[in-house]
Amino acid sequence: MDDGESLSEAFWGVARRLRHLNRQTMAPWDVTPGQWRALNALVDHGPIRLGDLAEKLHIAPRSTTEVVDDLQSRGLVERHPDPADRRATLVGLTAAGEAAAAAIQQARTAEAARFFGALSPGDRDHLSRILHGLARD
Repeated sequence: MDDGESLSEAFWGVARRLRHLNRQTMAPWDVTPGQWRALNALVDHGPIRLGDLAEKLHIAPRSTTEVVDDLQSRGLVERHPDPADRRATLVGLTAAGEAAAAAIQQARTAEAARFFGALSPGDRDHLSRILHGLARD
């Protein structure tokens, strides 16, 4: 590659391909990438308030409510009063949500292994260092 534009285009081409594969991988669970991020945040942090979930997802509280409403209608999350402040509501995973999150994570891990398996172990390590370095800036 001879210039920054070509490098940028190559990066975005790979990103588009990964997004497409990600959607295909999550299709059996009918979960969008935004819903997956919410499920994953609940796996990582346990039951949390909607406002805290919105902050973790870097989206507006109204958007978070829509994501949680959809996940709740499908039985993947539930709302319940916050024992520390009964005026507040916590959102947490149901047993079905925990199972779906674990299955999706396993499928995503397998897909990533296939995708990046085209690279040698040394190239994967090098790419990981580069991407993590760029993410810190």
